[in-house]
This record gives sequence, C-alpha cells and structure tokens, in this order.
Amino acid sequence: MPRPARILAFGDNVVDCYRDQSLMFPGGNCVNHAVFARRAGAETAYAGAVCDDDAGRLIRQALIEEGVDVSSLRIEPGQTAYCVIETRNGDRTFVGANLGVSIIAPSQADLARLSDFDAIHTGRSSHVDSWLPRFAELAKVSYDLATVHDPERIAQVAPHCFLIALSAGDLSREEALSLAQLARTAGARWSLVTRGIEGALLAGETDMFEVPAQPAEAIDTLGAGDTYIAYLLVGLLNNLPPEAALRNAAEAARQTCLIRGAFGHQATMSIDLSNMMSLEEVYRTTRPAAQPEET
Repeated sequence: MPRPARILAFGDNVVDCYRDQSLMFPGGNCVNHAVFARRAGAETAYAGAVCDDDAGRLIRQALIEEGVDVSSLRIEPGQTAYCVIETRNGDRTFVGANLGVSIIAPSQADLARLSDFDAIHTGRSSHVDSWLPRFAELAKVSYDLATVHDPERIAQVAPHCFLIALSAGDLSREEALSLAQLARTAGARWSLVTRGIEGALLAGETDMFEVPAQPAEAIDTLGAGDTYIAYLLVGLLNNLPPEAALRNAAEAARQTCLIRGAFGHQATMSIDLSNMMSLEEVYRTTRPAAQPEET
C-alpha cells in the first residue's frame, strides 16, 4: 500500500463566532484544510499561532481530536483571531473580525520540516505570499486565492502553485472558464474555480474538467470551499483521475453544508469582541508576515 499523502497547512486560523447563538467554532482556511485533508485520508499538520485563551485552546484541542499534528502550533501572547458570522437562509455573512496573533512568518523549524511533506497549503488570508518561492522549493504548493480575481495577483501567485483555487459563485460559466484558464496559463499546474451551487471547474495542462455541485439542504455553507480544496488536493496527490477527485470533493463539500461551523467542535462563545473591526478595516490595516530576508 502506498503511504498517505502528507500535507502541512500553514497560516491563518480563527474561531468563528455565531453571536446570536453564543457559539464559537474552530476555523480559518488553513485549520479547515488540515482537518478536511486528514478526513480525506492524508496525514496532516498545522503550523500557525494562537493564544492561551479559550479560543486558542478550542482550536488546538479540535485539531488534536481530528488527528492533526500540532507540534508546529505556536502559543503567543495576545488574543486568538476571531470572526463574527451570521447565517441567513443557510448562507454565511461575515460581520467583523480581528486577526489577533494569526499572521506569522514560517520559522526555520517550519521550513526544515517542510521537505517531509508532499504539499503545503496556504492562502490569501495567511499573508505569506513572499514565502511562496521558498515553499515551492520544498513541496508542492496549494493556495486559496478565494474571491481575489485580479490578474496581477494571479500572475504573482500562480507560478509557484501545484494547485490554485478561486471562488467565483457570482460569475457566469464562461467567465469562470476564463478565470480557470487564466490561472493555468499564469503557471499553476492545476486551477480550481468553485461556483457554489453551480459546481466547479478544474483546468489542467491539456483539459478542462467540470462537475456539478451535490444538492444539499444547507444548514451552513461555512467551510464548504475549504473542504472542496482539501479533498481535491488529496485526490490529485494520490493520482486519482481529475473527475473522480472532483466528485469526491463535491460530495465532501455537500456534507460540510449539513452541519453548523466548518467542521463542528462547537463551544460556548467566550470572546472579547470589543476590538472587532469591520472587514474593510481588517483588509486595510493587515500587514503581510515578515519577508524571508527579515527572518
């Protein structure tokens, strides 16, 4: 039997706070990826930073219970990142956030262990773009660009990527096809464009693959996109046919929509929201992690 794919998720985390229900759930793109890739059969590790507070302890314990290696999880002074969410008709709306201590650069120890992994996953919310060339020297890079469709940004990120993912639920099929091909042409080996209830597109070296979404009576769509990326990456690393990897990803994303929170592990909300910022303020004030020459 071949060994399982090994994936390190590096970067962002949050606790997702459902203020109207006084509940919080562990989450964030990279935490979610580590969990869902583990559920897909990979061996996974998470490298990031939390605090020794209720939110940080929730994230750490949930990762441990899901079988994710947390030996590279840092405990820092301050506040663990959080995001405040409302759900409307099963869909999520982000109200505000504070990124706390979650934006970090990789340490030398993080880089030293990266060559033990087949792939590293990160994304726009982790703010480590300057590290992508280093990451790509050591492992295949999976990157979630989410709703950023700017061609210049795609051109900066894609050349380092084995898999680049974009979210485009608001685009037509033709626009989504063009976006997928743009990212492929820019240098990514595989380019995924998820389209919500319209399914997903995957551009490869010579072919374009497309699968419909799996219908679901969605309770909460939080984490569905992260699920899709994680299952697809594991499938591609395991050399599954692209159509099979996409079908697995679509079914897993459907299952995610049937629970509240990205992957469960709810707790009573215990967060000081007094420093919550609007998303516009978060995007305006967040600075990237230290660049390689500064570490």
